[in-house]
Amino acid sequence: MNNNFWEKQNVLVTGGNGFIGGALSRELIERGANVVIIVRDWPRLGTLNLLGIEGKVTIVKGSVGDLEFINRVLIEYEIETVFHLAAQSIVKIANTSPLSTFESNIKGTWNVLEACRHFPKIKRIVIASSDKAYGEQEQLPYVEEMPLLGLSPYEASKACADILARSFHNTYGLPVAVTRCANTYGGGDLNFSRIVPATVLSTFKGKKPIIWNKGSSMRDFIYIDDATRAYLLLAQALDRKEVQGRAYNFGSNNPVVVIDLINLILSLAGRSDLKPIVLLNNEISKEINKQFMSFDRAKKELGWEPKWRIEEGLKQTISWYREHLRELK
Repeated sequence: MNNNFWEKQNVLVTGGNGFIGGALSRELIERGANVVIIVRDWPRLGTLNLLGIEGKVTIVKGSVGDLEFINRVLIEYEIETVFHLAAQSIVKIANTSPLSTFESNIKGTWNVLEACRHFPKIKRIVIASSDKAYGEQEQLPYVEEMPLLGLSPYEASKACADILARSFHNTYGLPVAVTRCANTYGGGDLNFSRIVPATVLSTFKGKKPIIWNKGSSMRDFIYIDDATRAYLLLAQALDRKEVQGRAYNFGSNNPVVVIDLINLILSLAGRSDLKPIVLLNNEISKEINKQFMSFDRAKKELGWEPKWRIEEGLKQTISWYREHLRELK
């Protein structure tokens, strides 16, 4: 990766106070970019603060649901690159409140794309989709040519955002590409409804982790450093016409059964004595049972492949949460 590529570039990261957005912003800062972050809410404890970069970015408070606001940000900060990661990403909230999820994930995406369409300085746009956009498929692993069959509110919202992004390239020639990332884990994830941070925190508290529906579902996981590298490589590659308008899978193609993942975390944290509590949840039982992706396209066209084995990634993750445990209480 060309570390000088981002020097003095003006970069907008929507959702920059989130898990992946914060990590990506830190990488961009280290590479000399001028990073502008859009945040809708400012929680007591945010990723930017925990990563120590709050004072190194320009923070603009507003919503991607406001087109005029997005227009103003692009113009005032002379943005050249956009990473659109702002989204309502919690499946339970999406099921409870689908309209607010659609407002954020779908309308927010078309607003960003439409604003970029009218701002001539934009050179590259990366839109965050998800492996969830694929929905239930008869064959695995997921490959990019498969139709997007996501049916739950969250899955459908990411599928819509994905298609919108590619349609703006196809119709208007916008220099945009789409990331479809697997379940991303690592230090800095403050969404404790997710399996990795929830289990790690349970080990620190000496509590048995809760597992739903026997933990038999199978998921693809990538470490946060692999994910941020994927975003940067894809953005840099957007100078090539053949990359524009395409979607790329970023995963491990090495699925893990959820109960095995939990037991691995317990073992690495030295708490194998904490046996998981198994409960039934009808809502979770409706989720896709098996998901994992081929990253062949990303390897061939971008030179990307995961570097972190899950054991090593989890060790780093546990260490990060242990180091920040006092702040997380």
